Amino acid sequence: MTTEAHTVEDSRYEAVSSRDARFDGVFFFAVSTTGIYCRPSCPAITPKRRNVSFHRTAAAAQKAGFRACRRCRPDAVPGSAEWNVRADVVGRAVRLIGDGVVDREGVAGLAGRLGYSTRQVQRQLNAELGAGPIALARALRGHTARVLLQTTTLQAAEIAFAAGFASVRQFNDTIREIYAATPTELRAIRPGRNSAGNGGSGIPLRLAHRRPYAADRMFDHLAAHVVPGVEEVIGAPGTRTYRRTLRLPGGAGVAEVGERPGAGGWLECRLHLTDLRDLTSATQRMRRLLDLDADPCAVAERLGADPALAPLVTARPGLRVPGAADPHESAIRTLVGESAAGDLVAAHGEKLDAPSGGLTHLFPRAEDLTGSGRPALRALAQALATGDLVLDPGADREETERRLLRLPGIDARTAAGVRLHALGDPDVLPPGDPAVPPGADTGRWRPWRSYAMHHLWAAAADPGGP
Repeated sequence: MTTEAHTVEDSRYEAVSSRDARFDGVFFFAVSTTGIYCRPSCPAITPKRRNVSFHRTAAAAQKAGFRACRRCRPDAVPGSAEWNVRADVVGRAVRLIGDGVVDREGVAGLAGRLGYSTRQVQRQLNAELGAGPIALARALRGHTARVLLQTTTLQAAEIAFAAGFASVRQFNDTIREIYAATPTELRAIRPGRNSAGNGGSGIPLRLAHRRPYAADRMFDHLAAHVVPGVEEVIGAPGTRTYRRTLRLPGGAGVAEVGERPGAGGWLECRLHLTDLRDLTSATQRMRRLLDLDADPCAVAERLGADPALAPLVTARPGLRVPGAADPHESAIRTLVGESAAGDLVAAHGEKLDAPSGGLTHLFPRAEDLTGSGRPALRALAQALATGDLVLDPGADREETERRLLRLPGIDARTAAGVRLHALGDPDVLPPGDPAVPPGADTGRWRPWRSYAMHHLWAAAADPGGP
């Protein structure tokens, strides 16, 4: 092992020794004497250094033969912010796998979206993460199955297929390998929450995040940008609930998230799904919307080094950048604005089978808007509908912006907005924004310029942002 590798591992062991939650999801550690792997903040007694190995992903630890710790539940940590920053094939692949692409389209479908061969994708993921796309998807299926086992009373066979397993036997084998328990034994270990009967009353989840998390600012933004029929924010500040409809592969869904962060670093969420196989996809969409995989400490360290931004970062710790639950919807809303988006919902949105509170519609599909009388909207809708413009989590951000700018009526600021929210790019600087101080060295803000802009917009006393 090189000196550099020793230094990295020594730093990781220090994080484990101090139970530093900032590194949860960034790496995992495994203990050879117990055969388990944990998150860095695991409250158990710190193992001896000679018995510890480190892994970039839970899938890599599982592949090496370790089972998940029942005490710290390492499969429930937030994802690494690195994958949102990186624009290379590995970062794009991880985002797509998280969205369930491997389960729906296989490794060949993942490779096709990335523009690489399956062998190239497998080689690069194994080299960097210690696990290939199938192992990464398998780890996600295992997590989904655990959530369903512990929050619903569904039969094991129903859970197996809802989580994406090909057979009940594969489901049973995977649960035993990952958790060293049978599905029945795992179901008995509940985290102290009520369980839903069959998903009809919703699936309760805890969406983990790294602290601090400025939930008030996020919910201010969501409330300021509500599209009636598709979204609503109810309750008083501090205890608000954001609710929205979701167009998912298996049918319509409704998600609701509470504003008050949990003591352990999470937001309470409940998902109402037509098809339980959409659980992973719905969860990831809400995580992207709420920017839950961000690393607020890394952002604060970089932006706080700029004298112009330092007081803003101090005033609003844990400020996040709102993303998108549906990239196509987000792009259209960025182009037309919230008021016009509401008109589109009323005219072209798909009605829910039954209203849910103030939620009545799904946002229109791009295909529903290709006949729009607005040239820019028509061009954007046609590009999305035909696949000429791709806005999935693995999209090449630079290429997407170039394609956007070739569409009539799409200017540089609109393209930046799409990249910022629809693609969740953490390093976007909208051109000519008046909030940027004259003479600011914006290069110092990389790779977190999107966060810098939200700090500047918040300081300008615009509660909703752009």
